[in-house]
Amino acid sequence: MKNRTVARLLYAHQVDMGGMPIRQPLPTQQVAQIDPFLLLHHANIKAPTHIDPDHAGVGPHPHRGFSPVTFIFQGGVHHRDSRGNDSVIYAGGAQWMNAGMGIIHSERPPRDIHEIGGRQEIIQLWINTPAKSKMDQPMYFPLNAEEAPKIKTVDLRVTGKVFAGELLDVKGPIPSQAVVNAATFEIKQGGKVSIPIPVNHTAFIYLLDGKLTIDGFGLVEGLHIVHFKNDGEGITFEGLEDTRVLFLTGEPLNETVVSHGPFVMNNQTQIMEAMRDYQMGKMGILIED
Repeated sequence: MKNRTVARLLYAHQVDMGGMPIRQPLPTQQVAQIDPFLLLHHANIKAPTHIDPDHAGVGPHPHRGFSPVTFIFQGGVHHRDSRGNDSVIYAGGAQWMNAGMGIIHSERPPRDIHEIGGRQEIIQLWINTPAKSKMDQPMYFPLNAEEAPKIKTVDLRVTGKVFAGELLDVKGPIPSQAVVNAATFEIKQGGKVSIPIPVNHTAFIYLLDGKLTIDGFGLVEGLHIVHFKNDGEGITFEGLEDTRVLFLTGEPLNETVVSHGPFVMNNQTQIMEAMRDYQMGKMGILIED
């Protein structure tokens, strides 16, 4: 297998999101997207003790035209939306929402957040939806850590969970509107893995922490995206320290992206229609108990 070479490293700079400090390696001033992936936010925060968990986190807000996906690494997330979905997913799981024609959701700490350590560490990833599917009915797919299909190397120094697509003959159960492979990995020091990927896919990994060595490149430290060139059939990396990784590949859509806040469409008219539909209540209503 010919390994891909590294196109660039993207550092996860800290930004302020409504008073919440988060890390954002994508997009940057240099890189608008890694098609079909639009945005990656990495948050690692203490849940406030002076606010009821039902009123902390992110309150009701709309989305249209893409999939906001939340991977949970510490703590949990309580998801509620205008389609009646209401679930809590804890560390090791994910919440995958195809926003489609429009949905309103909230993402708050679970009620027992302080009993389970009080810390929330999550990644939110925005995956673009093909133009033909942007006005599909919204769908929500919660997946607990126990339900996610597992990848393990023989020496158990690399373990992973596949959420969507297929990696190393392990299939993820979540249907994605864009063609993607999405997994998380825990690499212990000295753990090494080679992962074949489709030659027509873009690919990147994000290191939440630790250090890896990438075959053909060298050392990469935590809080970086490693964006690979489309010049090989796979990726090989080895842990220099214990490292947690989000692993993503996707078939590029090669479509015009026009976004405004929580809406991602293909032209400005569609953005105006999204704003109007939201204001008219066409994306539903979310009243939290």
